[in-house]
Amino acid sequence: MRRFPPKPTADTEGFDVTESDIQKIEAHLRRLFGSPTINVRPRPRLKDSAEVYVGEEFVGVVTDDEDDPGSFNFNMGIIAEDLA
Repeated sequence: MRRFPPKPTADTEGFDVTESDIQKIEAHLRRLFGSPTINVRPRPRLKDSAEVYVGEEFVGVVTDDEDDPGSFNFNMGIIAEDLA
C-alpha cells in the first residue's frame, strides 16, 4: 500500500497551516462540495499540512502553496479498491 501523504521535504518545511487557515479551508470545502460533514483537522506531528475528512473517512491532505502565499493545495488519492 502506498504511503499517503509523502513525507515533508526541505522544500515544504516552514510553511505552517494555522488554525485560522484550517477554519477558512473547511468553510470553503463545505461550500464548494455542498457537504457539512467535511472536516479539516490539524495533523498531530506535522504543521505544514492538515487532513481532510468526510465524516470519519480520511479523504486527503491540504498543504500550503509555497508559490502563492495564502493559497493551498488539496491532494486526494483514490485507490483501486475504492473504485470496485
